[in-house]
Amino acid sequence: MLVFKKIAIFGVGLIGGSFALALKKAGAAERIVGVGRHLTTLQRARELGIIDQIANGVADAAADADLILIAAPVAQTGAILASIAPHLQAGTVVTDAGSTKSDVALAARAALGGKIGQFVPGHPIAGREQNGPEAALAELYVGKKVVLAPLPENSAVDVARVAAAWQQCGALIHQLSAQQHDAVFAAVSHLPHVLAYALVDDIANKPHAASLFQYAASGFRDFTRIAGSSPEMWRDISLANQSALLGELDAYMMQLGRMRALLAAGDGPALEAIYSNAQQARHNWISAIEAAEQQNKEGGD
Repeated sequence: MLVFKKIAIFGVGLIGGSFALALKKAGAAERIVGVGRHLTTLQRARELGIIDQIANGVADAAADADLILIAAPVAQTGAILASIAPHLQAGTVVTDAGSTKSDVALAARAALGGKIGQFVPGHPIAGREQNGPEAALAELYVGKKVVLAPLPENSAVDVARVAAAWQQCGALIHQLSAQQHDAVFAAVSHLPHVLAYALVDDIANKPHAASLFQYAASGFRDFTRIAGSSPEMWRDISLANQSALLGELDAYMMQLGRMRALLAAGDGPALEAIYSNAQQARHNWISAIEAAEQQNKEGGD
């Protein structure tokens, strides 16, 4: 098992904190230091045993670090990398946990210059509605996918080191290009968040919102669960993946337009056909997830 002597984490909330707790539980990290915007958050992370110490600045965090994880909102990635760059030592690998990758890769090239090979973009596909160190869980990544989007300058050794860290957290490693990643997640992650936020905001702004929320039940709760996520984080993700997300929004609005026309025409069979196709597609997806989970328990490729 690969054991990291020192890991520095920028952002010790849900994502960074869970990464730290998982590595500690696995015995894969000797020392974890935290960096963040708010001292109270870092102090709380230390109290909870997420980090071993609070870094005395970026230089202190980067010194002799085997691995640096940036687990901050994607809009901050460029500035964080620029602050790390002067102190980035040979042998240190940097990765991130951002939900977009093309913009992150671009920011990394601008910030790191000739050290770009030491940055391996990544994205853990896991989360909760809660935020902050208190939301961190050692088991958050168990059985979850982590997508790595290696750059041409990355060495196989460095990519493997980042992959190994996530594997110690119980994650399953996948690889996509930055462009593939952003196109995929615009459809299956970023668009659903926009829809959930839009629906809840629409209802909240109605004159009789209190009455509507009073009668909202489990279906509404389940559909809108992700609207409880961090507004700051999802603002940044939406803008960072603007082009791909706009394309998905346009396609979805066309689908809504078709369904509105069918509803206005009273075309029950056509509406049912859409519902049936969606139902079957969801059943197939859930079955595939369950099969993959069973395979992971039993072993195999």
